[in-house]
Amino acid sequence: MNVEQIMSQNVVSISRSESVSAAARLLRRCNLGALPVCDEQGRLRGMVTDRDIVTRCVAEGMDPTEVKVNEIMTRGVVTASPADSVSAAAGSMERDRVRRLPVVSGGRLVGMVTLCDLARRQGCEMEASAALSEISKNILKK
Repeated sequence: MNVEQIMSQNVVSISRSESVSAAARLLRRCNLGALPVCDEQGRLRGMVTDRDIVTRCVAEGMDPTEVKVNEIMTRGVVTASPADSVSAAAGSMERDRVRRLPVVSGGRLVGMVTLCDLARRQGCEMEASAALSEISKNILKK
């Protein structure tokens, strides 16, 4: 089974030039934890999460109505290809400790695959379980 068979194709994204407050409203309205950040041609440029908003903007005392998404987004995002195997995508999630992978084809965002997508598909339960286990590990060693 490949990523294209389980990914969500209707992905909500945001522009780099939008305000952080616009991103927060979009996250709330769509009940999401993260948004892909795309340029005008639909190319993925980063991701912005609810955690990015809190830790990189609000906690720093910045004004979310003035700060642009580009200033707080995560760059160098791990992605998948529609043709990648589900096992490879789950391995990327596990290795990079991410719960969602933007799916990119020809440089453009074409979908999103999440741990929920993996968990919902019969035959993918082990991949989802292994990825979630690794993501959930406490990375701070004492």
